[in-house]
Amino acid sequence: MATFGKTNFNTAVYAASRPTYSQALYDFIFDVHKRSPDAKFERAVDLGCGTGQATVELKPFRYVTGVDPSENMIRSAREILREREHDVHDDANRPAPVIDFVQGSAEKLDFLPDDSTDLVIAAQAGHWFDWSKMWPELARVMRKGATAAFWIYSEFRLPQYPTLTPLIVAYDQGTDPNASLGPYWQQPGRSVLNGHLIAIPEGKDVVPGAFEPLDRVYFTGAYHPDLPSSRPILLRKTMSWEDLLGYFHTWSALHTFKERHPSDAAHPDGPLEVRFWKALREGAARSTEGGLPDQVEVEWPVAMVLARKAI
Repeated sequence: MATFGKTNFNTAVYAASRPTYSQALYDFIFDVHKRSPDAKFERAVDLGCGTGQATVELKPFRYVTGVDPSENMIRSAREILREREHDVHDDANRPAPVIDFVQGSAEKLDFLPDDSTDLVIAAQAGHWFDWSKMWPELARVMRKGATAAFWIYSEFRLPQYPTLTPLIVAYDQGTDPNASLGPYWQQPGRSVLNGHLIAIPEGKDVVPGAFEPLDRVYFTGAYHPDLPSSRPILLRKTMSWEDLLGYFHTWSALHTFKERHPSDAAHPDGPLEVRFWKALREGAARSTEGGLPDQVEVEWPVAMVLARKAI
């Protein structure tokens, strides 16, 4: 994703402010992989790894590699890994994985031999991939019985304040270039994300015979009733209001908006994201007896695509 690769993109703020995935999400993926009669736990690869948040959680595997096209992200991932290496090993009966990071494209994994990989994941990245190239490359590097799991989280929700959802949608998806971020999301990736990865094609159609049919899983609760067989929300976080503002600062569309509207920083009511944040706080205060609490519950619907190598 082009914005994250820019030298002025703050990867430290990104790493600190983004939501973290629950252990239940990783356990779900590991359980899916275990159900393969050919499952091995030798090598796992995290594509579009960013600062390595998901990479370091692939602890059941002996060798783990994070891949990202951004030099800034890879540098930050290596620094974060050095700082928390003692956290990577949490099982006395299992050796810590060997983790490394590679700068490169998800669609061209030249550092991986054929039939060498047991798990491939992508967390909040698969909507940017060129799947006409991805599926052939995955068919090359994945072993028979290997698993691929690609997931995204979509537009956040405040479950304590459901009446604020239209305000969130207007800010995120609106068409007014001066009052919303809708025109500034990079496409077609954002549309693929908003569509819950439905646009990702079947691997078996791109590389006939190489993959079993895709399994599409939705941890979206009641937020998207049009999606089939929705499961309970897995991704939630209790945040201070200041932390929520920090999260807004990591949005790539906001980064682009600021580049195109430098004068917005001087707005008398604060820049665009602050005006939105204030509107959320004011709306929450009106809905809360006894005054606005210091913290707010935030939830993100998650969509996941699962694939298994057939041959």
